[in-house]
Amino acid sequence: MAQPMSEANSPFPTDLSKLRVALFSGNYNYVRDGANQALNRLVGYLLRQGADVRIYAPKVDEPAFEATGTLIGVPSFAIPGRPEYRFPLALSPRIRRDLATFAPHVVHVSSPDVVAHRAVSWARHRRLPILASVHTRFETYFRYYNMAWAEPVVEALMRRFYRRCDALVAPSESMAQVLRDQRMNYDIDIWSRGVDREIFHPGARSLEWRRSLGIGDDEVVIGFLGRLVMEKGLDVFSDSVDQLVRKGVKHRVLVVGEGPAHDWFAARLPDAVFAGFQGGHDLGRAVASMDVLFNPSVTETFGNVTLEAMACRVPVVAAAATGSQSLVDDNVSGRLITPGAVRQFAEALRCYVEDAGLRARHGMAGEERSLDFSWDRINQAVADTYLRLVRQKSKSRAGQ
Repeated sequence: MAQPMSEANSPFPTDLSKLRVALFSGNYNYVRDGANQALNRLVGYLLRQGADVRIYAPKVDEPAFEATGTLIGVPSFAIPGRPEYRFPLALSPRIRRDLATFAPHVVHVSSPDVVAHRAVSWARHRRLPILASVHTRFETYFRYYNMAWAEPVVEALMRRFYRRCDALVAPSESMAQVLRDQRMNYDIDIWSRGVDREIFHPGARSLEWRRSLGIGDDEVVIGFLGRLVMEKGLDVFSDSVDQLVRKGVKHRVLVVGEGPAHDWFAARLPDAVFAGFQGGHDLGRAVASMDVLFNPSVTETFGNVTLEAMACRVPVVAAAATGSQSLVDDNVSGRLITPGAVRQFAEALRCYVEDAGLRARHGMAGEERSLDFSWDRINQAVADTYLRLVRQKSKSRAGQ
C-alpha cells in the first residue's frame, strides 16, 4: 500500500503563501466588466497573501484598465461583429513553455473558450487540480440574436467542459443551483461578489450632478447601469418604459454605460439621459443619484450592478433570475419580476416612482443587506477552494 506523502515531498503546498495559480481568462482587462474586475480583485488578494499567480489571456495595446499581476498574452483575434471582444486561439508552444516553467499547483479557468479547454487538458495530463469559475450564462446570449436554437448545443458543450474540471465556483446560490440542474458539475462552491463601500454609499448622491444633466431635484430617476448590449435586456427595459409613458407616469431615465447597442437604445429612449461610461467615484455618484435601478437582464450570474445600487440605498426592480434572486428580497429591498414580463416590470416601477416612502424603506433594507458582502472574505472562499482541491489531489496521488 502506498504511503502518504509528507508535505515536504508533496508537489502540493498546504499554505496559501506557497501556492502557484495559473489563471486563464478570455477577457482579463481589455474590456471592463464585472467578471474581469472580480478576477483582478481575486488576484490582488492572492498576491497580498503571498501566493504566486500568472494570468494567461488576450492582450491589447490599450486595455480598459491596468492588469493586476503578471499577464501573459495568448494568441487571439477580434470576434466578428463584436470587435471589442477577442477570441483566444490556442495554447501555443510559447504558453506551454511558460506554464512548464511556472509549474502551477492549481489551474483556474474562467471562460469555456478554446484556450481554457486546452488548459484543462494540460492540467489533467499532469494530474493538477482544476477550478472553473462561472461568470455569465453564455448559453442565454443566443436568444438575443435570433439564434435560440443554438442554446441547447452550447449548453451541451459547456457541460462537457465543466465536467472535466474538479470543481466550480459560482457567484450565487441561485446560479449554483442552475448549474446543478444543468448537470454541469456537482462540486460547486460559492464565490460571491463584494462592493466597495468607499465608492458605493448613499452619501455619493449628488443633486448638483443631476442638475448638470438637466434632471430636476423633484424628478424620479429610473436608472440603467451596465454595458449597452442586447443581452442586458435593453428591449425589455425600453418596452417597460414605454408602458410608463403610455400610463402618464412622470419619470426620467438615466443610462450609465457604453456599448455597441448605444444608438439602438438611444433611438428607443429619445428622452433618456445618457451619461456614458462612469468609473470609480464618478460611478458611485451616478448610481447613488438614481431613485430606482431597473435591471431586466437574465444573463448575469450575480448582478454586480444590483448590489452596487443596494449599497447606495437605491431600490432595485430586477428580473427573477440568477444573481438578483440571491440579493433582492422581493417586496422588502426591491422587486423580482418574471423575466420578460413587461407589464409587471412597468407596474413595479410605477409604484416606486409614485411612492417616495416605499423607495426609502426598500432602499434602506437593500443597504442593510449589502453590508454582508466583504471582498476579502469572499475572495478567501476561492483560496479555500484551491487548497481543498490541492489536498484532495494530494491524497489521491498518495493512495495510488
